[in-house]
Amino acid sequence: MGTSQSSGGPGPGVPMVPPWTPAAPQDPVPPPTLPPDAPPPDGPPPDELPLAPVVPPTTPPPGVQPPRIAPEKRFAGARNSMGNYARSGDGRDLRRGLGHYVRSGYGGSNTATQRFGSTAETAGSLGYTLYSSASGAADAPIDAAALAGRSTEEIATAIIQAVRPVDGTQDAEAERAAIHDAMSDLLTQFPEADLLNLSDAEREFVIERFTALDVARRFELDVGKHLLQRSATPMVALSRLKQMRDYIAETVAASFRKLRDQGRTLTSGRIARVVQAALRDTFEVFEGYEE
Repeated sequence: MGTSQSSGGPGPGVPMVPPWTPAAPQDPVPPPTLPPDAPPPDGPPPDELPLAPVVPPTTPPPGVQPPRIAPEKRFAGARNSMGNYARSGDGRDLRRGLGHYVRSGYGGSNTATQRFGSTAETAGSLGYTLYSSASGAADAPIDAAALAGRSTEEIATAIIQAVRPVDGTQDAEAERAAIHDAMSDLLTQFPEADLLNLSDAEREFVIERFTALDVARRFELDVGKHLLQRSATPMVALSRLKQMRDYIAETVAASFRKLRDQGRTLTSGRIARVVQAALRDTFEVFEGYEE
């Protein structure tokens, strides 16, 4: 899909974790199904329950910390390192840039993991959509029967719209593009894959690839402008971007492998939590790079 459009990145004086970011990513859970002869539940139907009064919050609940506010020049170290990487192609400069990005840009791996809460939640929705389509679940977010015979691009578009509708945020646009690219990479790796009926291995590939692509895309949006501006030629810039994306993808993949070795797999119902753990591990690796 080409290069991401880079920006100057978020400036100072704003929350490091935007208010729309999910605080604790949750996986979609299908509603429980009752046997046909089960008695109706006690109490009035849901639509007859009294509505609770809406009370606007006045102060944060006890124990809840106010959001961290970004300082001046939060990405200066990362941008300088990426400018050096653009000129040199030295992997040490890239690693320094990633280290500054997490340490200074987001105040450490904990805040960086919170910032990418939407990535984990979207991964959970993506996994559930792909799983429910393949299993023929009645509550699947997409209608596989209606999409039968459609082109791959049409099916991919339907999946993206079900998983991450447009909401006007930069996060949504980045994640929609990452889902698209992840499915494109899947079809390169598994040419016979059916997007409406993926195997477990194919589905895991899409989720892991989406996670890596979204981290890389967010990094590009925040600090990639310096890489593009400091590269000698457009061809060099494209080469550096590819190296950067590949490096991030390798690190994310290593984090998922570590979790699999611990018995934490991308099974339906806990995808968002596993992705969040993989993100945390990835950012801890980045944070540990020497300055």
